[in-house]
Amino acid sequence: EGARRRTAEHIGGDPREIVFTRNATEAINLVAYSWGRANIGAGDRILVTELEHHSNLVPWQMLAAEVGAELDWVPLDDDGRLDLDAYARLLGREPKLVALAQVSNVLGTLNPIAEMTRSARAAGAVVLVDGAQGAPKLALDMDEIGADFYAFTGHKVYGPTGIGVLWGRFGLLAEMRPFNGGGSMIRKVTTTGTTFADPPAKFEAGTPPIAEAIGLGVAVEWVDAVGLDGIRAHEEELAAYAIERLADVDGVRIFGPPADPGRIGPISFDLEGVHAHDVAEILDRDAVFVRAGHHCAQPLMERLGVAATTRASFGVYTTPEEIDRLVAGLHEVRKVFRL
Repeated sequence: EGARRRTAEHIGGDPREIVFTRNATEAINLVAYSWGRANIGAGDRILVTELEHHSNLVPWQMLAAEVGAELDWVPLDDDGRLDLDAYARLLGREPKLVALAQVSNVLGTLNPIAEMTRSARAAGAVVLVDGAQGAPKLALDMDEIGADFYAFTGHKVYGPTGIGVLWGRFGLLAEMRPFNGGGSMIRKVTTTGTTFADPPAKFEAGTPPIAEAIGLGVAVEWVDAVGLDGIRAHEEELAAYAIERLADVDGVRIFGPPADPGRIGPISFDLEGVHAHDVAEILDRDAVFVRAGHHCAQPLMERLGVAATTRASFGVYTTPEEIDRLVAGLHEVRKVFRL
């Protein structure tokens, strides 16, 4: 419960509104199951964006297929930013739910979340924000963000794996049915039925992730001590430096917005003539660790016109010298492939 209080303080919420889950994926699925199946039906619309992680797409596709709802997609412009004019038009179709990422896990695009949630709620929609990439980097206040649900995961906030967080407005959580049934989530069980505990206990059936929650609480405390304003500034500086240095490598195409306040890490790129997996393999030989693939964002890869990208991610521990090593490694990749 101490970890719950610290987590609530970290995001500017109420401890009663903090539900511990296994990860952000389970948090979003909880909303899709417990809120979505009670409130979205045949012919209703769900609004998502082209830059979402699969965790914020697949649950809504499953729900739509089950109940006969339809998905609309907010497109990207060529710089990797959401088309806000198209977003406004799609809100005119009166979606029941808007699900969007705070920060793209591929492009580093920082979306104007507060503005977008205000517009969506004014249009009558419930709003879920995937904060997996935002919570480790941005100072948060749930009132300022204005969403109805906000999900993030422990390991991206420098905590352990196996724990995530769902923040939800207490009124909505109180109305929602449980996601799982069992011990700890009940008020009373009889032979004729069960009454459920109040949130958040209603959504935390069984033995809780005790060690993981305590680890998350310590990690959140550490992040707050380091200072989120400093963390964000560090990421913006690294992103700008990486974009500048990667321009020195012939054949590199960087995806996403240019270096400005609307862009933080990560940096995804393509090296002409070399598959992303080959780039990662050669970089690995010099202990430069990147991720290659579709990054659980295949609709975004389709929009970008590539099968995969190479992604360099940053943390509070990343230094400009490590970006220099990345650039040197890419020059080595070009030598290996005789480019």
